[in-house]
Amino acid sequence: MPEIERANDAADEPETIALRTTGPAPLQTTLEPSTDAVAPNGGAERPSDHADHPGDEAEKDSAARRFVGSTPFLIFVALVVAILVKTFVIQAFYIPSESMVPTLEVGDRVFVSKFMFDGGDVARGDVIVFENPNPGGLPDRSGVSSVLHWLGEGIGLAQPENEDFIKRVIGLPGETIEIEENVVYIEGEPLDEPYLTEEARSSNGDLEPTTVPDGEVFVMGDNRGNSADSRYGLGTVPLDRVIGKAFVLIWPPSHVGGIG
Repeated sequence: MPEIERANDAADEPETIALRTTGPAPLQTTLEPSTDAVAPNGGAERPSDHADHPGDEAEKDSAARRFVGSTPFLIFVALVVAILVKTFVIQAFYIPSESMVPTLEVGDRVFVSKFMFDGGDVARGDVIVFENPNPGGLPDRSGVSSVLHWLGEGIGLAQPENEDFIKRVIGLPGETIEIEENVVYIEGEPLDEPYLTEEARSSNGDLEPTTVPDGEVFVMGDNRGNSADSRYGLGTVPLDRVIGKAFVLIWPPSHVGGIG
């Protein structure tokens, strides 16, 4: 009996139904670390656990502002400014002797200009402050005491470690100066000195012709009868010892004014 082959009829197969969703297809995403990661203690970490609170920054700013406006900070700034001014611009000096009377009295205080000063700026008639050409040994002071003394010098409340001098420039480098019968001659010409009193004019004394060395100046006090200056012992003053020019008298109030 011939075999009957079963027909491969598609109708005999069950229909396959494809289901289709009506919503959008799911998106594939790359996962980033979750902000809800578990902290070591089992709790969820919060962003604020790793960032400063805005209040912390405000508190820091407030503390900085309080420090800048505090008395210690203002004192520090004032000291720094005083040091810079004293070193490079202006310094106050106390007059300890009668050598410049009547131009400067004992106890007067003057401002001395250091700004842009060099030896070439010295002119005849200038009142200058200069270091002792023959300084002695310095006193033994502690570090704090030395700083306080140095600041005191800067505001004219303390005398320098080595005495500084204040005198008037009479002879310039290379000039020949002579004093005969109380008259001062520069290069053979009498010197006009309107700042002297009659008593001072009569106290000039005598001086053999003297040539001022290069790089030095010949100085005298206005109180010619009571001044240790280039005539007696002090000698000529090297320009590198000159601190600056006295340009204004600042104390006492009754003496305030320019220095002629």
